[in-house]
Amino acid sequence: MIAKMKKLTFLVYHKEYDAFLKSIRELGVVHIAERAQGGAENTSLQDSIRLSGRYSAAIKLMQTQGVEAEKHVGDALRGEQALKEIESLLQARQQVAHRLQTAEKEVSALEAWGNFNPEDIHRLHDAGYQINFFVCAEKQFDPSWVDCYNATEINRIGSKIYFVTITSVDQCVELDVEAIKLPEQSLYVLQAQVEGLHKEDEELASHLKKMAETVIPDLQAAQAAIHSQIEFSKVVLNTDSLADNKLMLLEGWAPAQRIEEIKQFLSTQDAYYEIADPTPEDNVPILLNNKGFFRLFEPIMKLYMLPKYNELDLTPFFAPFFMLFFGLCLGDSGYGLFMVLAVTIYRIVAKQLSSSMKSILTLVQLLGASTMVCGLLTGTCFGFNLYDINIPFFQSMKETISLDNQQMFNLSLILGGVQIIFGMILKAVNQTIQFGVKYAIATIGWILILVSTAIAFAAPAVMPMGGTVHAVILIIGALMAYLYNSPGKNIFVNIGLGLWDSYNMATGLLGDILSYVRLFALGLSGGILASVFNSLAVGMSPDNAVAGPIIMVLIFVIGHAINIFMNVLGAMVHPMRLTFVEFFKNAGYEGGGKEYKPFKN
Repeated sequence: MIAKMKKLTFLVYHKEYDAFLKSIRELGVVHIAERAQGGAENTSLQDSIRLSGRYSAAIKLMQTQGVEAEKHVGDALRGEQALKEIESLLQARQQVAHRLQTAEKEVSALEAWGNFNPEDIHRLHDAGYQINFFVCAEKQFDPSWVDCYNATEINRIGSKIYFVTITSVDQCVELDVEAIKLPEQSLYVLQAQVEGLHKEDEELASHLKKMAETVIPDLQAAQAAIHSQIEFSKVVLNTDSLADNKLMLLEGWAPAQRIEEIKQFLSTQDAYYEIADPTPEDNVPILLNNKGFFRLFEPIMKLYMLPKYNELDLTPFFAPFFMLFFGLCLGDSGYGLFMVLAVTIYRIVAKQLSSSMKSILTLVQLLGASTMVCGLLTGTCFGFNLYDINIPFFQSMKETISLDNQQMFNLSLILGGVQIIFGMILKAVNQTIQFGVKYAIATIGWILILVSTAIAFAAPAVMPMGGTVHAVILIIGALMAYLYNSPGKNIFVNIGLGLWDSYNMATGLLGDILSYVRLFALGLSGGILASVFNSLAVGMSPDNAVAGPIIMVLIFVIGHAINIFMNVLGAMVHPMRLTFVEFFKNAGYEGGGKEYKPFKN
């Protein structure tokens, strides 16, 4: 269900506004109503957001250093200093990398020519001789260059010849090949420079790794302070200024159950306030307030989108279906038992768990329990069939709850039909709540048509197909669906819209129900793949008293680990698809609500 919200309006004198906002933040209950003003143009806010991004990058860098970080209470001031030092080290590494790239490029250019002192080239030039460096393909080299320019081969790499010409300073050397301009340092000097830069980079990297042992909590504390500053700035931007900027007007939302607490707080503040109920035009933030079992499924609802304030929260209504569908998709009692035991052991071993993590683990345990129960319908346990074991307990269960493939196929379709009809009932309830009962009449008519037809098909003894009772219900349902699907419009428009709804119902409903066949198909495929791994484990193990059992266990464990991973993923995704597409569509779910996020530290 959706928690009831109250609209709050505050009017505060401008000199007391900052202190008032800090008090509101300490209270941590009020969700500030957002306005589309000033956020993108506010320089201070954008600077804070960029600074937060710098902290995020620094924290991520420190976490990837591969060292165990010390745990201590973070200090924001130390975090600021650490950020500056980290960015300085990164800038230094970037400069080293640039110099290293240049040096390595020069080394590569000199390697083909060997080591020599560039000063010798200058001394020869002063003595009246010039040396030019060239490279060409072997077939391009002209032997006449040896006589004309004293061409001398220095190196030959592949099909390329590296050569120099030695001529007098006043002689012009023009060859139709690539001329090379070499660095002004010798090869040995450059190689030593490259080695020194590598060492400098390693020292900088070592310094960063050393910092990673201590600074992460400080960086996180500094980032939290920036986030708090960002939220404060956003609230200021969502404030209206009145009376020549003397009065500040702020709107917000709070759960109705916290209003008394807010009133007590406001009685200590010098601020005028009003508390009112939301109007249909208000964009009310959504706080889901389900209890117990249903609360565990709220994260799944949030993966799609939150409902609007005046909509039904469908979390309690899809939760039992989702749990059942997961069990049918995974469909192996052994896998379900493994999930329950693994999570239980983890909860015992883990020292500290957040409340959200505890809820997720409890959900996994429930889904594992559902899988154990649904697996008994086919008797599958780690790919083996329990009902092949000649034990009275298993044989009695086989006679009581065992279903063959055809029955599992039928069960999937029946569950699909039940959930879709249930969704249509919720749609009628939602329409009644939002707009009034007359807007739900057409939906109720379609429910009468579908339910009566299903009963007549499944239990003709109770209601014969096409009999008097069935025909009366069909006529009443058709009149409701065709004449009242759009209240306020003339009868011909209603009839036309009713015919269009009939086409959509005939085509869409069949496709929606057939989508539920995946419940049977996924469970069957997972069981077949599990039995294949069992056969591989037995068939591929060598006939050796020591190696045979080891290899068999390895194949069994690895194969079932892969199968569990793939099938658990499918058992999460496909029930979500059935919930978010088939069920939500037939329930008339719109969604689009914004989550309740109170302004707090």
